[in-house]
Parts: sequence; structure tokens; C-alpha cells
Amino acid sequence: MSSGGHVLTNAHVVNGCSTLKVNGRVSKLVAVSESFDLALIQTEPAEQVARFAVEPAKLNQDVTVVGYPLSFILGGVNVTRGAISSMTGLAGDETTMQISAPVQTGNSGGPVVSTTGEVVGVVVSKLNTQAVQGAFGDTPQNINFAVRGEVAKLFLSLNGVDPQFGQATENLNPVALAERVTGFTAFIECN
Repeated sequence: MSSGGHVLTNAHVVNGCSTLKVNGRVSKLVAVSESFDLALIQTEPAEQVARFAVEPAKLNQDVTVVGYPLSFILGGVNVTRGAISSMTGLAGDETTMQISAPVQTGNSGGPVVSTTGEVVGVVVSKLNTQAVQGAFGDTPQNINFAVRGEVAKLFLSLNGVDPQFGQATENLNPVALAERVTGFTAFIECN
């Protein structure tokens, strides 16, 4: 979330919505990019704002993912940790990167953050393990994807939102990191 009330999520999250709610409040869809699978929603200004890392994510960098997976079952915010597994996504897609932090349905659009709490990506999907199992006889584990932070920053700029940048130099302990990131992660409902 931004101080201006902008919320970044995936285009597939808002696809077909007649009503969007952000943290229970009716909100407005501002922009969508199918090619980046990103969307911008306007809602009320936030107290805590997301800040992007100045530098792109690095291979094997530790990351944390925050979101609302399986909200109909789990019912709350979820935090998982992993690393940047590959600098590209499925089939070498250069707009995404592979992460090992576990994600589930509902994590889409959630932030991927560095150990300093700065955004380095936006969760977009996970590998279809059933399809891989059927095709190759092997069940892959923790192969998930995120839109690269550089792409998300470009999308925001193209839509008139100046991305905010962090200047953090110290890593946060896992508890402090979760507290910071849950403060700017929003629950989006599509009806």
C-alpha cells in the first residue's frame, strides 16, 4: 500500500470482479497490465507504506512472503520464508523470478520482501505440481514465482504512482520483519 492509497496486486486477482474490497472497504480498479500480470487499486491512504529495494533481488537472497492464502480456510495473514531460487521465471520469463517461499492460492499479489523489509517482488503463481507429476513422474516442491520488483516499479511509474524506495541497511529479525510487512499488506476481496 502507498500513502496515496494505491494497492498493487496481480491482474488475475481482479479479473472479472464487479466489486473490489481492500481490507473490507469498497475500492476502485485504476489500471491493469495483462503482460505484467499486475493491477493497481485505489483505496484509502495507509499508515504504513511499502518501500521498494533500490537494488534488484539477487540469486539465493533470503526473502519473506506475506499474504492471505486460502483465506476461506485459514482466515488470516500468513508469513513464509525462502530464497530467490532463479533470476527468471517459468520457461526463462524475464519479468518474473523463482522463489522457494511456500505460497498457496490467495498469496497472489502479496509482497516478496528482503530481510530489511523492502519489496523485491510480487507473488504471482506457483508451479502446477499435478501437471509436472503427470508429465514427468516427479513432484516438484516449493517452485513459486514472483513478478520482479523492477517490473512492479515500472508498472507503478507508467500509471502515475512514484514508487517509494527504502534506505534500510540493517536486517530485521523475523518477528520485526513480519510486523513491518503485515502493516502494508492488504486483504483484497473480489466479488
